Amino acid sequence: MANELAARLRTEQKKLSLVQEISRALSSGLDLDQLLGLIMEKVTILMEADRSTLYLLTDDRKELWSKVVQGGELHEIRLKVGEGIAGWVAASGETVNIPDAYIDKRFQPAVDLRSGYRTRSILCAPMRNSLGSIVGVAQVLNKSGGPFTGDDEELLFALTSQAAMAIENAKLYHSVVAKNLELLKAQEKLQQKTYELNVLFDIEQEMNAAHDLDELLERILHRAMAAVGAEAGTIALREADSDELRFRTTAGPLAEQLRHKTIQMGVGVIGWVAAHGEPALVNHPSVDERHATEFAGAIGARPIHLLCAPLLADEVFGAIELIDKAGGDGGFEESDLKLLTLVAGQAAKAIQLARSEKERENQDRLASIGQMLAGVLHDLKTPMTIISGYAQLMAQIDSSEQREAYVEQILRQFDLMGGMTREVLQFARGETSVLFRKVYMHKFLEEVRTQLAHALAGRGIRLEIEARYNGVAYFDEQKVLRLIHNIARNAAEAMPGGGEFRIITWSEGDQLGLEFADQGAGIAPEMEGRLFEAFATAKAGGTGLGLAIVKKIVDEHGGKITYESSPGRGTTFRVVLPLHRDTVVAEPGQEKSVSA
Repeated sequence: MANELAARLRTEQKKLSLVQEISRALSSGLDLDQLLGLIMEKVTILMEADRSTLYLLTDDRKELWSKVVQGGELHEIRLKVGEGIAGWVAASGETVNIPDAYIDKRFQPAVDLRSGYRTRSILCAPMRNSLGSIVGVAQVLNKSGGPFTGDDEELLFALTSQAAMAIENAKLYHSVVAKNLELLKAQEKLQQKTYELNVLFDIEQEMNAAHDLDELLERILHRAMAAVGAEAGTIALREADSDELRFRTTAGPLAEQLRHKTIQMGVGVIGWVAAHGEPALVNHPSVDERHATEFAGAIGARPIHLLCAPLLADEVFGAIELIDKAGGDGGFEESDLKLLTLVAGQAAKAIQLARSEKERENQDRLASIGQMLAGVLHDLKTPMTIISGYAQLMAQIDSSEQREAYVEQILRQFDLMGGMTREVLQFARGETSVLFRKVYMHKFLEEVRTQLAHALAGRGIRLEIEARYNGVAYFDEQKVLRLIHNIARNAAEAMPGGGEFRIITWSEGDQLGLEFADQGAGIAPEMEGRLFEAFATAKAGGTGLGLAIVKKIVDEHGGKITYESSPGRGTTFRVVLPLHRDTVVAEPGQEKSVSA
């Protein structure tokens, strides 16, 4: 009797030891697979079973799949919930203790047939988490010495409860770890995106600070090198109407040897990138068939790493190439290629914009030249008409004195024409040249009447000149005559149906006043504030130079010009000039105004 009690005590002590081992395993940081493997190993021993299997319920709760199998060749068994003994337990949530498996209709002997194993007794219990939900099933087979007992059921229930908690905690842990990994990846992506945006912003700032295309390319290249840590680099642009790339800007030890050299499209990595419009990462150029070995050898270049991206915006303008990763034995990375491609895309747009602006400037310059020539030709019509008239008169008379008078008038018109052309050229060049002379106003006004009579002839415009001052003044006669011509032409264009153009001269103190009034439609509202700007015009076919030259002449004389305009009632310009050369013109009493 004593021996039997001692044997039972040893058995219970062994079970207690195994339970303690399972408890320690559950509190350890073992991997879930290792943990469950250890638990099922100890459960097999505790239950005095031949083998045991732990099934976990899938997330969709439609299948069971074996996580651990001992003693056989099957490493995984999948069952639908409700299928077999384990499936039935998962569906019902009840513990099953079967002394003879083959007399239970729920048992599926197909597994035994495939493996050659003979199942006799089965104890199967559900595994519930802290909320009472089934997370899996634990199944033990073939208890040595007979069927499983009620004590076995209670013990398995206790162990499966602890295992379920371990599974739940492990899933929660792995979920947290996975979320943390996702957060870390998201943080890395955010940091990379932030870095890329900062690089692009810096490049945008560099481009805005550039004054011309070459400076723009140089700034872009140095910023790209700094962004990816390259030791050297170059930007090559495609030559117009050719298949050549010219190295426009370079940096690094061999910059001077490479600058302004050319290479054919398709030759070398940079030529291949420009020809195909695709980026390239080449960390071993010596074994890459695209590398231009002969070209590199001619300038003494032995690149270790190459990174190249096309300058692509609607078309390929060229390529940017970075050479040798600083301090990086592994060479450039895919992230470097991505960043350089972004930089190249932004640079291509900047190059496209710079070229468009240059082309637009050239077009504007040609248009300006054309407008100035049109204005000059228009202004030359009057003196040419006068010259033609005097020439015809000369052919009809015999008086030498009269001929000389006509010759003098013709020469005067040639002087006037020369002054007109010089004025336009000086305006275009921004030059200032004033020849002050003593002018007798009565003679000057006679010349004005003669000039304007021809200019306004046939247009239904009456010319009225009121000389309230007819004495001596000091100004550049040719320039002031040009001023009057320009204002008169504007007045004539404002009165297509005819009207009156009035000129009044007056003096006040040391000031000479010239007033010009028409009966036209008035100044267009959109011209307010822009009337004296070059090329500003609201007239179809107008050059926009007439009043700009007027303003320049007034400024050259140290004078002031103002105007008043009423829609449908005409415009009046008032010009105040120094009456003497040393006179400073005071601010006029009335500023320009546009009245309704």
